[in-house]
Amino acid sequence: MAHEHGADLVALRRELHQVPETGLDLPQTQGLILEALRGLDLEVTTGTRTTSVTAVLRGGSPDGAPACVLLRGDMDALPLSESTGLPFASRNGSMHACGHDLHMAGLVGAARLLHARRAQLQGDVIFMFQPGEEGFNGAQVMIEEGVLDAAGPRPSGAYGLHVVSDAVAGVFTNRPGPYMAAFDRLDVVIDGRGGHGARPFQALDPIQAGAEIIGALQTYITRRFDVFDPVILTVGEFHGGTAPNVIPDSAYFRAGIRCFTPEVEDRLERELPELVTGIAHAHGLRAQVAFRRTLPATINDAEHAGFWASTAQDLFGESRFETLLNPKAGSEDFSRVLQEVPGSYGHLGAGSLDLDPADWAPIHSARAVFEDSVLPDHALFLATLAERRLRLAAAASP
Repeated sequence: MAHEHGADLVALRRELHQVPETGLDLPQTQGLILEALRGLDLEVTTGTRTTSVTAVLRGGSPDGAPACVLLRGDMDALPLSESTGLPFASRNGSMHACGHDLHMAGLVGAARLLHARRAQLQGDVIFMFQPGEEGFNGAQVMIEEGVLDAAGPRPSGAYGLHVVSDAVAGVFTNRPGPYMAAFDRLDVVIDGRGGHGARPFQALDPIQAGAEIIGALQTYITRRFDVFDPVILTVGEFHGGTAPNVIPDSAYFRAGIRCFTPEVEDRLERELPELVTGIAHAHGLRAQVAFRRTLPATINDAEHAGFWASTAQDLFGESRFETLLNPKAGSEDFSRVLQEVPGSYGHLGAGSLDLDPADWAPIHSARAVFEDSVLPDHALFLATLAERRLRLAAAASP
């Protein structure tokens, strides 16, 4: 039945691809999703702080409290100009370079499949169409606006799926435990005393101290943190000075930090500012340090990750599922959902069948091309996760 919807889902995906919108305000995208859900017996609400769409499908409930499952698809695009040359390419300066157009179409497909057999569902399903995944904390906004309580009881399982443009089409991946990294920022301002470049002893040089701090941060991470519970620190900005013969009064840098467990994140927040301020003080300077938690790690519940994997294998065969040996270093705000309710997150390969794999561009590239023929399987997988989880919840109900 999923493949009966295939052409419609591909058409929806391509329509969404041509009108990408960024951030939390996606009015045209929201309108297309609402239209795609029209005619289904759903309880639909829209966000007030975002253009989110929450749709609840009421199924048959077991005796006692009804069970509930959440399925999520993110909606926003990236602010870059597309260079794929596709006939349905975006021309508005933004691009669905992360595949969220497929995520929306796949979730619409799952809604249609589940709606067709809603009388057999042993509980309810929340469809979470989320803006603002690309750095705008959209998942948290939707949580604060009640998406997890939209059906009444909180979900007994929450699931998300992300397509990948540089992986074999149709192959699902997942792992229990840490799956994607936490992302935090370290913002540092070093206050010194400016002077003439010929007489550095009369100044307090914030650039030289900053360079030493950056090197010390990298050394500290390699010597104080377990290589098997890793930390990645990247200084992406360093600003200071206006001329080669002038020592400035101050300089600043910003670093992105990724790790995979809450315990390590707690240590980073506590120890890195101490290291920075200590080195600055040793040189007679002062450092202002802010450790900004941005996204927690995406951590898959072990039982739900096993369920995610077995569902993929049952539907598509063992050759189309791989357990990742290591987590991915990217970050994902579905982590906020998984902090609140148990569930699992994974990926689906969508490398273009029209391109040589050597020419596949990764997600977030202006050249990223996705194989949209995976959409029927995408939709079937999400729908089956929900149906089976509801059945398990009903069986466990006293």
